[in-house]
Amino acid sequence: MSRVEPLRSAVPASTRRHPARAGRGAPDARPKRRSSQRRREAVAGFLFISPWIIGFLVFTAGSMIYSLVISFTNYNLATGSTTPAGFSNYAELFQDPKIAQSLGNTLYYAVLAVPLEVIVALGLAMVLNRAGRGSGFFRTVFYLPKMTPVVATASVFLLLLNGNTGAINQFLGFFGIHGPQWLVDPHWVIPSIVLMTLWGVSGTMVIFLAALNNVPRDLYEVASLDGAGPVRKFFTITVPMISGAIFFNVIVLTIAAFQVFDQAYLLFWRDQTNASPSSSLFYAVYLFQQAFRQFDFGFASAMAWLLFLIVMAITLIQVKLSNRFVYYEGDR
Repeated sequence: MSRVEPLRSAVPASTRRHPARAGRGAPDARPKRRSSQRRREAVAGFLFISPWIIGFLVFTAGSMIYSLVISFTNYNLATGSTTPAGFSNYAELFQDPKIAQSLGNTLYYAVLAVPLEVIVALGLAMVLNRAGRGSGFFRTVFYLPKMTPVVATASVFLLLLNGNTGAINQFLGFFGIHGPQWLVDPHWVIPSIVLMTLWGVSGTMVIFLAALNNVPRDLYEVASLDGAGPVRKFFTITVPMISGAIFFNVIVLTIAAFQVFDQAYLLFWRDQTNASPSSSLFYAVYLFQQAFRQFDFGFASAMAWLLFLIVMAITLIQVKLSNRFVYYEGDR
């Protein structure tokens, strides 16, 4: 008898006849339980966010679809009359000279405001990131302007930017600088609106502050051992590590810049006169005039969809370019 025979006799006959059954056993019910549990979690998640979904479908998606429909009509809100217009409203967009003018003003504002907001917000975030004791107090103080109502902020800046008695020009006068007529001179209208926008930059600052807190300190220590200075650390460590936050803020600020309305309207257009400088006519302000002063909702809806396409195109370009400049920690 060979040595293998005792071992074979110790193995059950059912296993010898069907070797595949040795490791199979009874069907496992765990995958079914997991799938049902995941299904219940998904249903619970959708129930929790259902108020947002309903609000989005009714007030955002529904409004967008309705505005797209009426953009092909001559819809007058005052009279309630609606007649088909085809593509005439969209054709008028290329014929109205104020469309090009307002788009140019808005683009100039975006090019000027977005980089300044990013630079100022990042500078404030870096200062607060280095604060020791009392950092919570300073963070609260820096964020308070964001909590101020826009109407109150506009009233304050109307006094600050007064060309004759404003505090800004009086401050410049101490250095022998003759301040401009901020609210009258067409060349200084948009810079004055940018100054008012920078007052509420603390929201962007908070995002940068959170990103700075997530930068590993070991990188700065290693760079110090290699002899790197503050400037080199900033451009080789800080900027790449927070590039995701920079990219997010640039997109959000760009979208907000193309929709700027409150600052221009409160500083120049709330008196409902045509005496305001033409350089203060932003796209959203002109859209508001067409909708709620001329009651031409068809043309205003066409303007809104043109703005939507412009913002989407610019955002897609920014997303495409971000692949070259944005670093994510999971990238290799």
